[in-house]
Amino acid sequence: MDPISLIIASLVFGAVVFGLLGLAASGQSQAAVTARQRLEGFKRAGAELEQPQPVAPFTQRVVGPIVGGLTGAARSLLPTSMLKGVERQLIYAGEPMNMQGFLTMVVVSTAASVGFGLMLLIVAGASLGPIGFVIAGVLALVGIYLPFYLVGSRARQRQNAIIKSLPDAFDLVTTSVEAGLGLDAALTKVSEKVKGPFAEELKRALRDITLGKQRRDALKELGERTGVPDLITFVNAVIQAEAMGSSIGQVLRVQADQLRVRRRQRAEEAAYKAPVKMLFPLVLCIFPTLFIVILGPAVITVLRDFPA
Repeated sequence: MDPISLIIASLVFGAVVFGLLGLAASGQSQAAVTARQRLEGFKRAGAELEQPQPVAPFTQRVVGPIVGGLTGAARSLLPTSMLKGVERQLIYAGEPMNMQGFLTMVVVSTAASVGFGLMLLIVAGASLGPIGFVIAGVLALVGIYLPFYLVGSRARQRQNAIIKSLPDAFDLVTTSVEAGLGLDAALTKVSEKVKGPFAEELKRALRDITLGKQRRDALKELGERTGVPDLITFVNAVIQAEAMGSSIGQVLRVQADQLRVRRRQRAEEAAYKAPVKMLFPLVLCIFPTLFIVILGPAVITVLRDFPA
């Protein structure tokens, strides 16, 4: 073998040996690091086991399971149609709570009403006989009905606020579209200018469109979430115009005119109802006071001149 081949073979042999030594050292160091990490993990687990576990609060340990069981019983007792109606009213009200929270409110309201009534009976010294059970039943019905009334009232207030803001909002949409903006840009402009529940729902629909949902589906869900007939009619008209290729600006103009007409009709209807609503306060509150003021002196004179 010549000297050059011997030198090359020696270099290759040395490179292979040093490479194997390096791999072995790195493997040992990696194994040492892994073993050290496992040991530290065992130490931390032992320290966590030695430390006393925090005790859950009383409401979470006792009150939570009791209320959860009562809400489950209330869900099983209430009809399915009623629960669906409550879910729809919660959506109309802006989803202030979920169904579990509503059932919890029903249970708490019922218990508070019955407990308050029984406490008044005990304080008054009345016996808890049949009358007490009747009063407790009436108060239980009141406690059950109160959450339904509050949710329905909030839903109606929110729908009324949306109805009042629709004509001005759609006038702005119509003006923006006729000025050259697209429908999405016009709706974004309205959500920035208009305040109230309609702006919140419109922002939610625009956010869904931005995330990839089709505009017709987002607008349809907008109408379903609010439950306002005027808005549902407007959404259906826009969807139909897009499907048939009609002019969006012309459709928006017609719908805005119809909304203004409906607003005027609602104002006239409220004006016609006002005298009927004023009748009961007049008869029950104002007329008796006028009779006392007018006939009071005459009655006093008659009693003084003609004593019994």
